[in-house]
Amino acid sequence: MGMRASHRFRVIGLISGTSIDGIDVAAADLHAEDGTVVLTPLGELDVPYPEPLREGLLAALPPNPCTAGELTRLDTGVGQAFADAARRGAAELADGRADLVASLGQTVFHWVEDGHVRGTLQLGQPAWIAEATGLPVCADLRARDVAAGGHGAPLASTLDQLWLRDLAEDTGRSVAALNLGGIANITVVADGEPVIAYDTGPANALLDLAAHRIAGQRSDVDGRLALGGSVRSDLLLRLLADPYFAAAPPKSTGKEHFNADYLDSALTGLDPVGAGDLLATLTELTAVTVADQCRRHGVTTVIASGGGVANPALMTALARTLRSAVLKTSDDLGLPGAGKEAYLTALLGWLTWCGVPGTVPSATGARGPRVLGALVPGPGPLILPAPLGGAVTRLRVAEKAG
Repeated sequence: MGMRASHRFRVIGLISGTSIDGIDVAAADLHAEDGTVVLTPLGELDVPYPEPLREGLLAALPPNPCTAGELTRLDTGVGQAFADAARRGAAELADGRADLVASLGQTVFHWVEDGHVRGTLQLGQPAWIAEATGLPVCADLRARDVAAGGHGAPLASTLDQLWLRDLAEDTGRSVAALNLGGIANITVVADGEPVIAYDTGPANALLDLAAHRIAGQRSDVDGRLALGGSVRSDLLLRLLADPYFAAAPPKSTGKEHFNADYLDSALTGLDPVGAGDLLATLTELTAVTVADQCRRHGVTTVIASGGGVANPALMTALARTLRSAVLKTSDDLGLPGAGKEAYLTALLGWLTWCGVPGTVPSATGARGPRVLGALVPGPGPLILPAPLGGAVTRLRVAEKAG
């Protein structure tokens, strides 16, 4: 009996990560073949934010104050920037033919108290996207998981558990997907075990902050600053003493925690730390905290994606600290690492559109699976397909035809 394909839709996925450098756009064809979702990547774009908007967003992040007026202006600015990015994605990646836009927006605050997430705020009003594209929009994808007692993150666990299940079963070993954005998160998939996913700590957040302070750069380009320094063990020990690293999962974090105040308090009272040494130490912090968590779960293969993959200093430190595990990138498995989070967003939108839950409760800590997001109609009434029915248990990345 042949696999029957159904619920075939073309989705534009949009996200701006915690690094706030711009909007990742991906277009994907998605359909179901029995219990497998087949994702065909059609291409990805990186659309930088207009500089005044980027500066406004960075200025609104904790520990800085922010007014309701400024938040409103930013919500509109991000919404309009996402609308332009969606329009470009539909035109340039999807031949002008798309069924749905999915937006994870721009996280500006992740409210964590006593290890529980009380709320999370993503900017980027989806009405602008619907107005600009003439397509329905699925947005606000984290809030329902939070309302159900979850962390609303890392949602990458949804894609990772479907995508890596076959690899975990074939090898009989634990496989981890690692996303190196502003914050690093892992998803651990092991045969017959519940999926575990959580934020391990900072990835690029502190590196970008230090590179900006020292050299006026957005990031440590090609890891050059870090490669010119050496690790200061006194500073590393102070950074590692933060209780977040020892806390048990599920857990999530962000720039509310790993920011300038955290770095300054670790540097207080130490002998002056040179530029290269500071970047080398922060790079080591990311590598050590990721490797510790991978060892904790007996991971033998790590598949990395996100902006940090382009940093050779970070990848070299990871390969060294992971020791017994093999380090690969998601590109090695056919999923473009630069656009992986935007493809994740497209997948989440497709799941919601088809009436399928989009969270992994064992990963986010939610009370149960939930259909995610809020839907904004396109130009006409919102007409959803009949629910898919049944569980989706695997994801296969297919090659684009032609």
